Amino acid sequence: MGDLSWKASVLMAISSTFFITGCQLSNDTGTNSNQQGFEVKFLAGSNLETFCDRAAQQFNQQNPKLETGESFYLTCDTKGSGDVVSEVVSLTQQLKNGSINPSDPQFPSLISVDGEIYHAQLRYRVEQIFPGQNYIPNIPDAPLLANSPMVFMTTSELAPDLRQQEDLFQTLVQVDNHQQLGNNSPALPINFVHTAPTRSNSGLQTLVAEFASVSGKAPEQMTVADVETYQDQVREIESKIARYGVSTGSLAQDMVEKGVFWASIASVYESLVIEANSNSNNNTRYEAVYPQATFTSNLRAILPNSPWINAQEQAAAEQIIEFLRSEEIQAIATDLGLRPGVPGIPLGNKFSQQYGVDPNATYNSLRPPSPEVVEAMLKSWRDYAKKPSQVVVVVDSSGSMAGSKLPAVQSTLRTYIESLGPKEKIALIDFDNRIQSPVEVDGTPQGQQRGMQFLTNLRADGGTRLYDATLEARNWLQNNYQEDAINAVLILTDGEDSDSEVSFQRLTQQLEQNSFSSDRRIAFFTVGYGKEGEFNPDILQKMAELNGGYYRKGNPQTISQLMADLQLEF
Repeated sequence: MGDLSWKASVLMAISSTFFITGCQLSNDTGTNSNQQGFEVKFLAGSNLETFCDRAAQQFNQQNPKLETGESFYLTCDTKGSGDVVSEVVSLTQQLKNGSINPSDPQFPSLISVDGEIYHAQLRYRVEQIFPGQNYIPNIPDAPLLANSPMVFMTTSELAPDLRQQEDLFQTLVQVDNHQQLGNNSPALPINFVHTAPTRSNSGLQTLVAEFASVSGKAPEQMTVADVETYQDQVREIESKIARYGVSTGSLAQDMVEKGVFWASIASVYESLVIEANSNSNNNTRYEAVYPQATFTSNLRAILPNSPWINAQEQAAAEQIIEFLRSEEIQAIATDLGLRPGVPGIPLGNKFSQQYGVDPNATYNSLRPPSPEVVEAMLKSWRDYAKKPSQVVVVVDSSGSMAGSKLPAVQSTLRTYIESLGPKEKIALIDFDNRIQSPVEVDGTPQGQQRGMQFLTNLRADGGTRLYDATLEARNWLQNNYQEDAINAVLILTDGEDSDSEVSFQRLTQQLEQNSFSSDRRIAFFTVGYGKEGEFNPDILQKMAELNGGYYRKGNPQTISQLMADLQLEF
């Protein structure tokens, strides 16, 4: 990939508005008919979602006012940290272009991201648009609300030998089985999971920590040249990946639900270990393993010094920050497993061995690299270090896909094809009452041309051989299995099976042969498209859960967002 096209992909990863967070994290609170005055919008990373919602409810109940007597209220809009950066950068660019004015209600008054790397990226991107204006404050100038260190989450059985490793990332370069870490661990393959660094703060912090670990350098001391020097070792770590994810919370939840054969080590926030052990239905106890050096994941309140913040909004935002840092509201953070942002606030009883964490954990807190080095790391991950993927996309083109459904799918799949990276390959299977031969597509011009021709040839007619097409996709992957890749099937259907020769019972028996506890695991993801009743969500969910994937519901309005999320899993 050339420099110009790479820069475009990085800008898409960090500063575009294409990707939307995987678990529908966007959320607005605090707006109802009882609110008086002007709105103060808090655009925050997903790790602050529940904290912000609960704090906003309490704050608005007080009917806050400025010293001048003017009323205002707080709303929370939470999404992935990458999406927070994307939104602010996009609005700033529109302001520069003159397409919106500073009073546009889309602008947030307060901003937070789930860590200081994204804070630095936000400042860097806005500074590129308005050089020398310092609209986004420096990291130390943004008050701390809470923090949660990055840890390795694993089971109590596996944790002792992981703790014996001087540097677990360096160890993961060399080993691929837990028994190699110590005699107390079973002969279990190392299945490592972290979120996609192009979208998620925890994934980006994990990637930077990997480079820092194998290089032996502090992140802020690394250069662009260092990234190329050490990317081979990072690729070895990434080869142990079982799945990338969109949301850190959902990744940790999947680990709890699906067990150690799905994932045995996860790079997540400490708060998610507490959450895992807070679930009374969970029979497995999880523990946090603290690296010698890790990112603290500081969650700060960023108040822009910018044209879109007027004097009233600034005064209101300052009042909100003071409220969020009060002892009463900081207690909300500790109840959620977040460490307080204000000294002297007690941690509470959840920070204990009972919940799998160490209240007195010590570690060296990593600092962000320069934005240019972060971009180089993302490029290296996408083009070189990322674990390859091979995905069969099964597309229902039966008669019920007529109308707006098929064009929306065609448009979405075109975006999918055009965004394929050099480590990603897909095979497209079109089915109705017939099953067409797979069309192999990659990111090359020739591969994309084959993909465009596939989309052009789609026609909505015929019946629905869903089970047969699913088995055909599985069989194709078995015959073309890539040992060093994430192998998966993605099924998009708007109807129930009507024409298959294989029964659902026989299909599930076949799929179980490639479950995530097998040597040749194939993950299944299913999308029910349209109105429930036209398709059977229970069937689609069972198909996905058999093989460590998940089911989602989509329609012509949401399909592009949903598919963008799914693409990040691989």
